[in-house]
Amino acid sequence: MNRRARAAVLVAAVAGSSMAFIDSTAVNVALPLVQATFRVSAAQLQWIVEGYTLFLSALMLTGGALGDRFGRRRIFVIGIMLFALASLACALAPTIGVMIAARCLQGSGAALAVPGSLALVSATFAGGDRGRAIGTWSGFSAVTSAAGPVLGGWLAQSISWRAVFLINLPIAVAVVAVALWGVPESRDVRRRLPPDIWGSLLAIAGLGALVYGAIAAGGPDALARPALALGVALLAAFAYYEWRIAPAPMLAPSLFRSKAFVGSNLYTLVLYAALGGSLYFVPFELINVQHYTPLDAGLALLPFVVLVFAGSRGFGALVERIGPRLPLTAGGILTACAFLGFARAGEGGSYWSTFFPAVVVLGVAGACFVAPLTTTVMSAVDASDAGIASGINNAAARVAGLLAIAVLGAVLAGVFTDRLRAGLSRIGVAPAIAAAVLAQSGALSSGRVGAVSLPSADRASAGTAVPAAFRAAFQTVMALAAGLGALAAALAWFWDWRAARVPGN
Repeated sequence: MNRRARAAVLVAAVAGSSMAFIDSTAVNVALPLVQATFRVSAAQLQWIVEGYTLFLSALMLTGGALGDRFGRRRIFVIGIMLFALASLACALAPTIGVMIAARCLQGSGAALAVPGSLALVSATFAGGDRGRAIGTWSGFSAVTSAAGPVLGGWLAQSISWRAVFLINLPIAVAVVAVALWGVPESRDVRRRLPPDIWGSLLAIAGLGALVYGAIAAGGPDALARPALALGVALLAAFAYYEWRIAPAPMLAPSLFRSKAFVGSNLYTLVLYAALGGSLYFVPFELINVQHYTPLDAGLALLPFVVLVFAGSRGFGALVERIGPRLPLTAGGILTACAFLGFARAGEGGSYWSTFFPAVVVLGVAGACFVAPLTTTVMSAVDASDAGIASGINNAAARVAGLLAIAVLGAVLAGVFTDRLRAGLSRIGVAPAIAAAVLAQSGALSSGRVGAVSLPSADRASAGTAVPAAFRAAFQTVMALAAGLGALAAALAWFWDWRAARVPGN
């Protein structure tokens, strides 16, 4: 393939996937400002992230399969266009309902574009060039993920949170132009079975019901328990369909004969639940309680991604010599220590003496487990199954964050309400005023008093009690995340990592 085509593939793949990576991290920093605009509860706000992640995680493997069957460039371009249109809808959203629906469409577009971008690179480059091209793709993915919170914070602070979504539009136009101009079409001529559409629908319905039930469990919603039961039933049906019925299952049951593959995905579920479920709440702590600007909140986590990017190559090579047990165990232990550091950082004080040490420890932890985990997943299966194995592991990480945000959000809401009630009682607030404040605890549970309309007397009381209650709830969430990190470390230490590649795949 000529040099122009290879350059076009790399530019389109890197820029296209970067849209999704930037968006997934930039939006979190803008969420406190989104809440101030729409004046919604913390549970409603969670769906801005959960809707995106739900459709991305459930459709990612299907997106890859559609590209293999109908043309990787075609599906990639469709995904970019869908992502861009959904971004425009997010930027113009007049209500929270429109915003959530648009975020679901964004996740669907990303599910078509992200696996397609890497598939185009793999199909275009060969030998050592393929490794270097994938390395370039991975490096830019890390850099754009790091830039996301900073860019999102700067746009939200300087212009508007709506600008965070509008930045995707010129990138999308350039990506589509490059793809149509210089990227050759490719597909897997061996793939004759249809994509696993029914499996995708069961996964979306099951995860959606489970997430709804977990979020609703933090309030008085009577549908919480039925939704949880329905989610469990649908996911059980999904597992049965994948293992017994599907002609081309997205989960490829044969891969799970490898203990190393199973262990690495269990580790992913536990550790990425700790990361995704806890880091979602950090911008609320920094902006609403610690009074950081959106830009400063975006910069606060930058050392984490920089350290992961700088250290991953060395730890990736190390795991090939000593195996995954020690790096993955160290990653889990350091993750637990980092979240305990987040929990201990008190209100006020310099960033360098409060949150910075915990962020640095978390960055070292990420360097210990990110590349070793990917290497372990790829080494656990035959080369012909590398794509689907990577997709399953990526989906596991997304699902872990999806469920953890819902569950930890319910925990945070419960602890917040209890501490708020106790705090209002302790400072002698009149029962009528306390009842008025507690009636709006769903909107206040992000730590921001301005999230709701309160009379001046109520606002003065809430101004003292709300941040203190959120701080206590935030500490509880960080402690639970630390426990998940310790559980991941124990799993890595005691798991049997001697399994070889799966034969016969």
